[in-house]
Amino acid sequence: MREKKNKNVCIVVLGDIGRSPRMQYHAQSLINEGFDVDIIGYLESPVLTGIKEKSNIISLKKVPSFEKYVPRLMSFILKVYWQILTLFWAILIKRKSDIVLVQNPPAIPTLAICWFYCLLVNAKFIIDWHNYAYSVLALTVGKSAPLVKLSLLYEKFFGKLADANFCVTKAMREDLAVNWNIRALTLFDKPGQQFSTKVTKAEKIRVLKSINLPSLVEEQLVTGQIGLLVSSTSWTPDEDFFILLRSLQKYDESDDTYPKLVCVITGKGPLKYHYQQVISKIIWKKVTIVTPWLQNEDYPILLASADLGVCLHNSSSGLDLPMKVIDMFGVCLPVCAYNFNCLHELVKHNENSLVFSDEEELSLQISTWFKGFPKEICEKKEQFCTEINKFRSTDWHTNWMAVAFPYILNIDK
Repeated sequence: MREKKNKNVCIVVLGDIGRSPRMQYHAQSLINEGFDVDIIGYLESPVLTGIKEKSNIISLKKVPSFEKYVPRLMSFILKVYWQILTLFWAILIKRKSDIVLVQNPPAIPTLAICWFYCLLVNAKFIIDWHNYAYSVLALTVGKSAPLVKLSLLYEKFFGKLADANFCVTKAMREDLAVNWNIRALTLFDKPGQQFSTKVTKAEKIRVLKSINLPSLVEEQLVTGQIGLLVSSTSWTPDEDFFILLRSLQKYDESDDTYPKLVCVITGKGPLKYHYQQVISKIIWKKVTIVTPWLQNEDYPILLASADLGVCLHNSSSGLDLPMKVIDMFGVCLPVCAYNFNCLHELVKHNENSLVFSDEEELSLQISTWFKGFPKEICEKKEQFCTEINKFRSTDWHTNWMAVAFPYILNIDK
């Protein structure tokens, strides 16, 4: 184990820690290199194996449902006030930190609280830019809303006060430099160690039997008679699932040369119930849709069992990349991914996967992929996996050691 250069690192996630894989990977790597790690955030989903035992997790108290009782603006103000109090208390009561690594977004009030704490205790303030908070807010209230403009000014102000910055794409690094006057280092996402192509047949059968399918469909799926399509989502406004539903409607109307499909849509999020209600009213002959929530250890096995993935992520800023594609690549699963500005940094059309812009293109890609199932799918997957394996050749920790670790060690110099 290496000598500790900075003893205590605090990772701040003003969200569900269990659904923040990148920050959990940061924690794993820091722990591996001998740092003492505190993690502050909400504990709504299970965290990755090892993190709970080897780090100190401070769980924030859930925000009350203010919107049920007061108008939206007042609800937002009360929510921020609650988060200021709970986050500041949590960051004060833990052991003193040498470094605070904060996920952005959300920015309000996280950036201000973390910067102020670092000022108080002479710690280093690092921001890991996953996206822009103001662009996410604009999806809900509109780009021209005063709250969005205020959020942008706030984010820029505190972003410039950071001692160091990571970001997820080259495009974001360039945008931060040109439009924000912030120098950041691109740390690409990589699959976690739990994503592997080495999955046993027994593991696949166990997971497939756990997703609540009709008995006949389950039997056909387990025996390889029907295809498996997987999509992972946070059920948020930046993903239009009607694109997938309309594409599957077209597939359901296709002739018998195309196999039956099971479409598994995983994840949690604010729009899940809405889409579940829509799906419950659909009656199809060839396509069955299920929306389970899987345990951490089962999700990689499901992906490794699938024939094709679908990603509907449409970046609010156009500058981030979908983690769900990273996960799929981790098990060598090709994906149909919705196209946006910097997607080419990860997905290369007709080289390692497919890119679509509308439901017509997605429908054609799904139909073409599953025509000649299962033999021809194996041939297509093998072609794409040759390129995907180039991406998989470097795992998260190896990449983190090459890019982030020297940056963290030199932050005091």
